[in-house]
Amino acid sequence: MTATQSDLAGLSRFIFRAPNWYTSLGFALFLAAMAGIAAFDSGTATESWRRVFILGQDAWEGIFYIGIPTVVASVGTAGVDRFLGGKLTPNRSSLLALVCEVIVVVAVTAAAVVSVFTTLGQTFVFDVFVVALSSIFAFRLLVVMAVSRSSLLVAAVPASIQTVASAVLLFVYSGTVRFLEVGGPLLQAYLMPYLARADRAPSELLVVGPNHFTLLVLTSIVYATGVYVFIRVIDRPWERSLGVSMLDFLRGFIGHIAEGSRELEDFFEQLGQEAIVPVTVLSFERFDGSEKARWILPMIHPGPMGEIGGGNFPERVASRTEGLAFPPHATAGHDFNLVTEREVDTILDAADRAYDRITYSREATPSVRVQSGEAKMLAQGFDDDALLVSTYAPGYADDVEYAVGLSAAAEARTAGLDDVLLVDAHNSNNGLDGPDLGHVTPGSKRSFDMISAAGDAGRRLTTSPRGDLALGTAWDTTPWNPRDGIGPLGIRVTVTAVDEQTTAYVLVDGNNMEPGLRDRVVEALDDLVDVSEVMTTDTHIVNTVEADNQVGAAIDHGAFLGIVTDLVEEALADREPVRAGMAMERAEVTIFGNDRTETLASHANAVVSMGGALAAAVILAAMAVSVLIFFLA
Repeated sequence: MTATQSDLAGLSRFIFRAPNWYTSLGFALFLAAMAGIAAFDSGTATESWRRVFILGQDAWEGIFYIGIPTVVASVGTAGVDRFLGGKLTPNRSSLLALVCEVIVVVAVTAAAVVSVFTTLGQTFVFDVFVVALSSIFAFRLLVVMAVSRSSLLVAAVPASIQTVASAVLLFVYSGTVRFLEVGGPLLQAYLMPYLARADRAPSELLVVGPNHFTLLVLTSIVYATGVYVFIRVIDRPWERSLGVSMLDFLRGFIGHIAEGSRELEDFFEQLGQEAIVPVTVLSFERFDGSEKARWILPMIHPGPMGEIGGGNFPERVASRTEGLAFPPHATAGHDFNLVTEREVDTILDAADRAYDRITYSREATPSVRVQSGEAKMLAQGFDDDALLVSTYAPGYADDVEYAVGLSAAAEARTAGLDDVLLVDAHNSNNGLDGPDLGHVTPGSKRSFDMISAAGDAGRRLTTSPRGDLALGTAWDTTPWNPRDGIGPLGIRVTVTAVDEQTTAYVLVDGNNMEPGLRDRVVEALDDLVDVSEVMTTDTHIVNTVEADNQVGAAIDHGAFLGIVTDLVEEALADREPVRAGMAMERAEVTIFGNDRTETLASHANAVVSMGGALAAAVILAAMAVSVLIFFLA
């Protein structure tokens, strides 16, 4: 992940799950009651029971005039929007109505305070009320267009519900109809009882006249135009560079984080590119033919977040294997994110084909550790195949580019190896600090260090003596969860034994590790095994809300070390003779594509940095036109 991508991922901290619709609605009615008590004055009383009655009447008026439009918008917006082909859910509809009610209450309260200390009077309060109703129409229009991807005219229908409901109540109970000629005497006799109810309304509403409704219509048109201009200006770079709409990304991002929807995958599919990725499987079986453990390594990146794309790939692997599954991180960055979860099935099918082709051998080499520059490599041979685990610890590193990994594996095979399973240990990083977050790119010194180390490891393995292989495994889901930086696979351990040498491979279901924690684990295991290495799966299920949630950031390091050492002891006790075999297949999948992740992140960050200024300019321009309309009217 680059710094630009981390900025994009960090935006998830501003997103929260939408509360249930009835929760939003209940709070809206309570707020309306409180606003009614503050806004309406039904008189005074000395007796306690009459004061309670008067406060109740004021609260009811607040619920009626402020709460009912919110209820209508909460219930009606999602239904109308979906009828018109939109995707607004009841939870989002209710939350949107509540937010708009808060905007109205704050605006009217502020206007009331100003009117008390000035000579502007009650008319000013309703002028502000009109502006507030126009403002929430514009805000709702923006949200509906973003969520439902509707056109301006179509989105205006559900977006106007709250404003129209408020305007209707204001029209009926302010007695505005008395200024108008509506039909003949007979029609007025039938309509007046329903359209003129000023005698049942608070006296404050009597200052409302036809000019307020004229202003409401004109300002709503002005604000809707401002929303359209804002969206078009923001959207144009996305359409030119990526051929997609920013609103599609916004809708999918919010939908995934707020309600766990799959809309974001639809957006990523529009960006996707076809790619062929190697899928390597290393299997260990007992002499009775049952599988003891299986390592599966497709050269993809388990992202982008949560369960979107391949974000939960490690757990999917574990649910499909007979033996204990080990899905470490491959040498691939965010450009190799799968666009949808369906692509995981393609990867698993390729893994099954590779597994079916495996031929087993009991011969293995002791593990060797080599170093070239900053790159360290732990390698072990199984017949003519090899397992390589690369790390830059104690230095900081994040993802290794796909091309670097391919080159390193090819360099290892030049010594005579057949298949190579090359793991990026992904076990030491300083979070989201720094300019590039340790990204290992083609042409960098680190990339050549890794390629050189892989070549050295391959040459040493081809000349190493062979011995009989024994293997033990252990697994603990741990007491932690994804919010603590540990995914559902917990901690898994493989211990190999060849010619009295023991090697422990520790796999943590997390996304990278806090600096120094890997070295503490290796040091703690020195008394138990001869060689050890720690890896993470790079699962992105731990990054649903936080972009930076590394192993060790939220948990006690002592407790973590205790679990790891216990598991290694358990795996040592579990050792038994096994055979090992490796095979590789290729899978055709749809990934984000070269440079697409960086382009997407750059555009999204530009919207955040420049969108606020553009929005402020549009709002100021719309407000200026509104003031002009008020003076002219």
